[in-house]
Amino acid sequence: MWYIPVAIIVIVVVGIFVLLNFVPIPLWISAVASGVKIGILDLVFMRLRRVPPHGIVIPMIKAVKAGLPVSVDKLEAHYLAGGNVDRVIDALIAAHRADIALSFERAAAIDLAGRNVLEAVQMSVNPRVIETPVVAAVAKNGIEVKAKARVTVRANIDRLVGGAGEATIIARVGEGVVTTVGSAESHAEVLENPDRISSTVLARGLDAGTAFEILSIDIADVDVGRNIGAQLQMDQAEADKNIAQAKAAERRFAALALEQEMRARVQEMRARVVEAEAEVPKALAEALRSGNLGVMDYYRMLNIKADTDMRTAISGADKGARSDTPPPESAQ
Repeated sequence: MWYIPVAIIVIVVVGIFVLLNFVPIPLWISAVASGVKIGILDLVFMRLRRVPPHGIVIPMIKAVKAGLPVSVDKLEAHYLAGGNVDRVIDALIAAHRADIALSFERAAAIDLAGRNVLEAVQMSVNPRVIETPVVAAVAKNGIEVKAKARVTVRANIDRLVGGAGEATIIARVGEGVVTTVGSAESHAEVLENPDRISSTVLARGLDAGTAFEILSIDIADVDVGRNIGAQLQMDQAEADKNIAQAKAAERRFAALALEQEMRARVQEMRARVVEAEAEVPKALAEALRSGNLGVMDYYRMLNIKADTDMRTAISGADKGARSDTPPPESAQ
């Protein structure tokens, strides 16, 4: 029947389509035409190992055309390790053209470490400028100096794995600026010679242990800030004043407490005197009853007491009169 040949044709077409989809024959033809020694079974095995042939063959073609000694197995192993094969090959080609010594193992290690190896190679050829934030430091005379630096760096391929990043460079440059300004006797010295900061900081070897090599440090801006020394002196004077006021208040409260205590003692003594005076009539009565004191002796004592009170009153009146009498004209 006529529909049987049609079914066979459809099955053959579908089979060819599946075969071409599983076995990348056009990619194999491109590889062979480019001089890449790879068999079609190798591409099939890549499919079985869940490795995209296109992601291996295309970088391999670029490497062969650039004259790089790279094998398919190395590329496939790097892909299985989670690396970016295309970026590693591009970095190797760029390093080869720039005459930078970079092996595939080093490039793969840098890529697996999480760094962009292609960007590192480009930075080795074209240095990068890192601008630090404004760093504030205080000279010995107490004047604040604000400086901003531009650091020109290039990538150090040998220290990309395990080396510190840009944050460390910025922190070290800031530390060097603070040290240099802090060692200056006056802020005028820093304003007169800004290159003193860059030369001192550059001589400290700040790129040690980092993934970069510092080429130059340029001071982009220097400005005068606050008078920190005067502010600190004002704060110290204010603190001393508060301490003195606190001590004075402490002494005042202590004096008030002592005064209250003395008043309490006086009141107590007065109470004791009143109590003792209250016992005098009882003692006199007891002395009269016992015969130790006669009636005449008692009246004589009363006369003496009355005479004493009169003299005291007269003495007080005389003092008041003398104080009210105006001074003579000759004294005036």
